[in-house]
Amino acid sequence: MTQPTFILVASVSVMQDQQVLIIQENKPGAEGKWNFPSGRLEQGEDIVKAARREAREETGLEVEITATTGVYNFISDTGQQVILFHFLGNVTGGMLDLAEEEIVDSRWIHRDDLQQLQDKELRNPGVIRQIAGRLTDDTRYPLEIFNTQLI
Repeated sequence: MTQPTFILVASVSVMQDQQVLIIQENKPGAEGKWNFPSGRLEQGEDIVKAARREAREETGLEVEITATTGVYNFISDTGQQVILFHFLGNVTGGMLDLAEEEIVDSRWIHRDDLQQLQDKELRNPGVIRQIAGRLTDDTRYPLEIFNTQLI
């Protein structure tokens, strides 16, 4: 039996009032799909720092991570097992700048309106709908649940 490989992803709902920032991706297999700023953890990287880094790289915004909506385990569209750590964050600086070639658009959307997006418009719609539900009902957990000790 082969050892399974997991993809570890940090994802952020960047919030302003009741609005959440979503990005439209131009990545292979996800062209035109809406998602939260997110990406893979780098070797030895703290998970909260990874979430801030991904938000900055994909949006140009500096973000303070304030809480988490949870951990999501799913099979991606490409058949890979993903463990996604999703966070909430507030803008603390920077300017919206979609500098990455992999991001083609962004928009602020009321958190309750996330559920109105069609599955075909979303990357991993089941996961995004779970996160959207937690945003709508204000389910959040403190960052202290993450016990980070990196070498």
